Amino acid sequence: MNSIDPPTVHDELDLDPSGDHTLEALHVLGEISTNLADEDDLDELLGRFLGTMIRLAKADAGVVRVLTSDGKHLRMVASRGLPPAVVEKERLVPRECGQCGVAIKLDRPLFEIDLKTCDKRTGGDYFKTGCQAMVVVPLSNGGRLLGTYNLFLPEAFELPEEVALLFRSIGEHLGMALENARLKRENLRIVLTSERQMMAAEVHDSLAQTLAYMKMRMAMLNDAIADQALDRTAKYAGDVSQALDDAYAHLRELLVQFRSRMDPMGLEHALSGLACGFKERTGIALHYENRLTDLRITPEQESQVFHILQEALANVARHSGATKARMTLEASGDHYVATVDDNGKGGQGFFAIANRVGGFTEHPGLRDHFGLTIMRERAQKIGGRLEVVNLPQGGFRVRLSFPPGGGVSA
Repeated sequence: MNSIDPPTVHDELDLDPSGDHTLEALHVLGEISTNLADEDDLDELLGRFLGTMIRLAKADAGVVRVLTSDGKHLRMVASRGLPPAVVEKERLVPRECGQCGVAIKLDRPLFEIDLKTCDKRTGGDYFKTGCQAMVVVPLSNGGRLLGTYNLFLPEAFELPEEVALLFRSIGEHLGMALENARLKRENLRIVLTSERQMMAAEVHDSLAQTLAYMKMRMAMLNDAIADQALDRTAKYAGDVSQALDDAYAHLRELLVQFRSRMDPMGLEHALSGLACGFKERTGIALHYENRLTDLRITPEQESQVFHILQEALANVARHSGATKARMTLEASGDHYVATVDDNGKGGQGFFAIANRVGGFTEHPGLRDHFGLTIMRERAQKIGGRLEVVNLPQGGFRVRLSFPPGGGVSA
């Protein structure tokens, strides 16, 4: 293993160390810089420059990866030139694996001819005959790893210094793009939270005014009853009834849209916070398990999923009579799945309804119809499917299946 230091073989790569290569380098960096400000699809941006990286290295193949949300793996974003069998094995690799892990620790491009780790991980003959060397280019920003380019060379020779410097600069620029995208997502969450707080305050103010009006009308109603004035009694009773309907409508809107704030740090952090202290608050032991290595959904999806699971846990606390509950987040095919199970008494005794409406399945004897209706509406907003069932062994399950915000789930 060697870091990409001063070159020893310029002519083998057919590079001109004078002006042409410098112009090409400036063109590449200029194109990247142009896309940093307005590029929303970072996966597409990284994939677009994969071909450029392969061409500059005179490689036969390459992949670009980004760090998953758990910080422990690298997920393949795009690949070129690799056999399909190798692509399948390379879709998700540990962060510390082989020379990628070394390059990540050193935070600089590395050239490597010992590919035993890659060969052992993928099997087959590609890393024995089809690839003789590899270049790893970390994508980082402020010392924080965000991804890597892996370039697979047909011959074992080092790269010229100007290519090494170009790769480092590209890695820094694309690392900046990835970090900007992360900050943009975080800002969107904050904006979404702020907007919902403002709207909730408006609804609350309207509800407060309605209640104040009801209080005044109740005083008048009491006076009318005391005076045995039937006309005034009927009028004030009608006013109170109408105001009560208005207040209920406002309250329902408040519950549906703005029940609680979404954590600006994202869904996974929010669910961990929801699970923390659940037993102390409810007396029910809750086990939370996140089985995902990478969660890619929009801030709006995060908010809706969070509120659905929050409502499911509220139903467990209010109605289940359970002693234990489990909340899991995982992938199933091309969808994410969030599940809340408990060992309580199921849905019997609360209401009886059996129908199927727009991807929402209700079974006989389910709990808290109003809460389930809210959950159904939220699931529909993100193209999801909500199922609620009594478990054969006893207990209750709420299962939400929903698509990722882009691409295929990990």
